[in-house]
Amino acid sequence: MTKLSVNINKIATLRNARGANNPNVVQVAKDAERFGAEGITVHPRPDERHIRYQDVLDLSEVVTTEFNIEGYPDKRYLELVRRVKPAQATLVPDPPEAITSNTGWDTITHQSMLKDIVAELKESGCRVSIFINPEEKYFEPAKMTGTDRVELYTEPYAAFYHQDREKAVAPYVKVSELAKKLRLGLNAGHDLDLHNLAFLKYKIPYLDEVSIGHALVCDALYFGLENTIQMYRRRLEMPGDCL
Repeated sequence: MTKLSVNINKIATLRNARGANNPNVVQVAKDAERFGAEGITVHPRPDERHIRYQDVLDLSEVVTTEFNIEGYPDKRYLELVRRVKPAQATLVPDPPEAITSNTGWDTITHQSMLKDIVAELKESGCRVSIFINPEEKYFEPAKMTGTDRVELYTEPYAAFYHQDREKAVAPYVKVSELAKKLRLGLNAGHDLDLHNLAFLKYKIPYLDEVSIGHALVCDALYFGLENTIQMYRRRLEMPGDCL
């Protein structure tokens, strides 16, 4: 079974627009779990434009499923992960000014740095995942870092899905087979939605986890959070003959 981790960054963005505590990100996380989310993901950034560092501390007290903290591994991120000890730490290469993550790690160039960081995080008891592009050349170097999993950057898949979904998914199927051979766990995230999720899961049946935030929150404006989470769960469970 592929777990659905709900990224609540956009909930924090909405809250921050008014400066108070509505919506309450801690309550939303608790509700999301009650509605069927199997994990909660946050990505605190240095400017705290959505999830704040205090949010992470508050959420660590209430999340009962898998807590996943994404981020660029600067000093503050590493200190936060050491303090919180989430189930998973996901390393992303985006600089502080990035609007959102837009590429994976060059695990060839940064292998030595990542190896040290992965070792440090695993000492804290975290499972570690590295955000990665669907290019074969990055997978063996990723394995050499000691990471437990890689997270496939799926924006290119989502961008071309409606033009030719078989062609869009082909690179992902290829690298997923390599990840399986290397015994790397496999996550996926970025621009996955109700349209493209089921097909990705069908083509890569051994996905461990998908992390979805923006599209899920947008859908919740129309369908409600509980119904939306269940809709995404059903996409992950959809048989191939229904696609």
